[in-house]
Amino acid sequence: MIESIYAIVDAEYAERPLELAFQVLNAGCAIVQLRAKRLDDAPLLEIASRVRSACAHAGVPFVVNDRADVAKLVEADGLHLGQDDLSIEEARQVVGKMQIGVSTHSLEQAVAAQAQGADLIAFGPVFPTKTKENPDPTVGLGQLKTVCASLSRPVVAIGGISPQNAEETLQAGAAYLAVISALPQFLAAAR
Repeated sequence: MIESIYAIVDAEYAERPLELAFQVLNAGCAIVQLRAKRLDDAPLLEIASRVRSACAHAGVPFVVNDRADVAKLVEADGLHLGQDDLSIEEARQVVGKMQIGVSTHSLEQAVAAQAQGADLIAFGPVFPTKTKENPDPTVGLGQLKTVCASLSRPVVAIGGISPQNAEETLQAGAAYLAVISALPQFLAAAR
């Protein structure tokens, strides 16, 4: 299961973000994303550089959330954008051909993101989540299945993913499972 995990290391949510990044890399996760919405530039750049180095050593793609400038500076493998961030076109001016993922919350948003050139489509929240301040309405497995069947790009299921619902989420067509708060549970299950 851990090999399907798109691990989101949130610098504000995780007590020790670097340690958590090293743990998920050692467990064999698929992708690591660094999210740090409130961190100042210097500490963000330092953490991003260290996680980038660890990901490169492990052969795991490293993604920076929201910050095209930081993604470019640390030579990340990818950038992840939300609905209120830069457009894909604007981000491409900064990061070039770097992989870009986009968070979506409806079939229309997912189709639009693919049409605009997103390489990866995050869709959710599939289940209720507590790691976002103002989460979008829960979409459920049925909508996830519809989105996965409608797109040619890989879909990352996000929102409330846990070891208890991971298998059914993958069966709905998700290529990856984005996990934040349940990372310790997935790590324990992988041991």
